[in-house]
Amino acid sequence: MEMDVLGIVAPHPPIMVPEVGAADADATRASAEALDLARDLLDRFAPETVVVMSPHGPAFRDAFAITDAERLHGDLGAFGAPQVSHTVPGDPALARAIFAAAAKAGIPTVPRPDDVRSAAGELDHGVLVPLSFLDRDGRWPMIEISLSYLPYDSHRRLGRAVREAAAALGRRVAFVASGDCSHRLKQGAPAGYSPRAALFDERLVHLLGSGDFDGLSHIEPRLVEEAGECGLRSFITLGGFLEGTDAVPRLLAYEGPWGVGYLTAVFAPSKELEAVLGPAGGLPEHSSTPDRGAKGGSKGADVSEPVRLARETIERYVRTGAVPDSPMLTDATLPQRAGAFVSIHQHGDLRGCIGTTGPTRDTLAEEIAYNAIQAATGDPRFPPITAGELDALEIGVDVLHDPEPIEGLDELDPRRYGVIVSCDWRRGLLLPDLEGVDTAQDQVAIASRKAGIAPGEPVRLERFRVDRHA
Repeated sequence: MEMDVLGIVAPHPPIMVPEVGAADADATRASAEALDLARDLLDRFAPETVVVMSPHGPAFRDAFAITDAERLHGDLGAFGAPQVSHTVPGDPALARAIFAAAAKAGIPTVPRPDDVRSAAGELDHGVLVPLSFLDRDGRWPMIEISLSYLPYDSHRRLGRAVREAAAALGRRVAFVASGDCSHRLKQGAPAGYSPRAALFDERLVHLLGSGDFDGLSHIEPRLVEEAGECGLRSFITLGGFLEGTDAVPRLLAYEGPWGVGYLTAVFAPSKELEAVLGPAGGLPEHSSTPDRGAKGGSKGADVSEPVRLARETIERYVRTGAVPDSPMLTDATLPQRAGAFVSIHQHGDLRGCIGTTGPTRDTLAEEIAYNAIQAATGDPRFPPITAGELDALEIGVDVLHDPEPIEGLDELDPRRYGVIVSCDWRRGLLLPDLEGVDTAQDQVAIASRKAGIAPGEPVRLERFRVDRHA
């Protein structure tokens, strides 16, 4: 069946373009390789028009600026690489249809001003950087939309209007949401440093990884401000464009080498994602697993059956791409079904950790096998594990007992119990017996930060025990 929808989240640091960054571009290799994968999906989709929302076009406080020109051009001369240029046809007919659909929905839009539209280098780097990977040859007509400072809901409704306009004209349109995450991840970052910037990026990755675009509009405003981000409105607009479709998310990369977070993700029907990218996907469960010295589950060690299954699954998948058909566990003391976390360390450092708080598969064996693949290849904090790393991996499996509600901190013991902290749609989990987490107050505070829950907000608490296998 023909793929009928495609959305892409794309970072846009000029330094990742080899002609700009030279040797420094290697620091964003994971993002560049992820955009190459997104290009493969775009090639398969074969759009008639690509719509790009950029945070760096001419922006208005009370309206969206949309290009309606016959021809679009730009280059990265401002970054020392004029040879990186992009010249493509526009799509005035689709632009007019978007204006009409937006007006019907009560969304103010304007054509890009004439003095901007006619200037050399019209396309900004928020468009040029992604397209230098996604459409190097300028094969597809495009429209650029600048974000505005209207409310988030206006951005979501504009995304819907783009899709309605495309449907009215019978256009196959791919939507590229250009934007970076926090700009304040490290000391010396471009916009300064905030200790909460990493929390914003973790929240953003979690929401996009679960396809929860509505949740993007409800991130704590102070957290958004402290992050110094530039992509949130683009991502919310993409959510409106995808609304009501069968597109599902696939996170391809996340990194922050210079104190700015770069996230790459694609949204398409699951069969199309698997056809181009192979099996994987699902919501990453971020867990904090600090270095606790030597880890169990080393290659060749005498390990438990759950760890042996996790290792065999990871090695087979990384080497061949094969997924176990019917994984099995023979230990009768293990539960038939349960949530499980698979953690991977390399030379004492975390290399991947993903899990599920409750059973999502028919058997515990299937749960472990699935999460092992996700931990090895789908944790957006790390690049996928390669075959050359397999012998150095240390693997652990935590099998979770069912959570139980509790009334207060006095019912917690961070050595014995993990905790789940919930507030409305936000939910954070912390495993038990972690180094540096010595009190129930610490445990709840960390789990709350992971979920984007501010101090003082009312929360619901659940505790759970785990069986730790090494």
